[in-house]
Amino acid sequence: MDAEASPSRSISSHLRGALKACRGVLAHLPRLALDIALPTLCVSCREPVDGEGVCAACWARLSFIERPYCPRLGIPFVYDPGPDMLSMEAIASPPAYQRARAAVRYDDVARTLVHALKYQDRTDLAPAMGRWMARAGGELLAGADMLVPVPLHWRRAWRRRYNQSGALAHIIARQSGIKVRGEVLRRVRHTEQQIGLSRAQRATNVQGAFQVSPDRQAEIQGRRIVLVDDVLTSGATLDACARALLRAKAAQVDVLVFARVVESR
Repeated sequence: MDAEASPSRSISSHLRGALKACRGVLAHLPRLALDIALPTLCVSCREPVDGEGVCAACWARLSFIERPYCPRLGIPFVYDPGPDMLSMEAIASPPAYQRARAAVRYDDVARTLVHALKYQDRTDLAPAMGRWMARAGGELLAGADMLVPVPLHWRRAWRRRYNQSGALAHIIARQSGIKVRGEVLRRVRHTEQQIGLSRAQRATNVQGAFQVSPDRQAEIQGRRIVLVDDVLTSGATLDACARALLRAKAAQVDVLVFARVVESR
């Protein structure tokens, strides 16, 4: 009796597997049809592209930051001033964080990428941006214990539906093997948008806005942390985050961003 039932059970199992596979194909048909009807366009120049949303020509227009640069702030130098030479910004106003690194200058193409990721739900851009960040921040990641994305206030997170800094941090985690700890740092005060504010106003705007969760402080103590964000402008937000982490007894805080503002000399 069991010998006769076994082939029947086998056929039934194969049928269930086939039906499951068919359901998977059908579930992806609408997306496939949309991709055929509306090919992916480069987020910068709007030309059709294959891949991650940026054409080769626009990637080539990005200004990648390479050495020589300030060992503290990662600001590129016009010429090589020699080892361990700090920028004027690092000497005049050293931040709470130890080091900062950025993949690219915040130029027109970089701005378009950042705004598309942040405001236009273009999460397909995060993998390429995160990989370049991991490359730029290799020396920071080498000794890091955790990645902490700059958090959004819950109101802003509800409107955007995701945190772009968290999306970038998870890509960097895949590249580096360092875990993301997005829950350790909270934005406890809703702040104004930093756009349009002066350097002093930016610092005042985010003062006291971040806090390490009380039940997470033990995870911070003695750890080397890399803060992850999309853009570094005045550095006020990242400085406020670093101060909150250092108050919770973090051993060191570094900063890794996709793009940073570089003032013309």
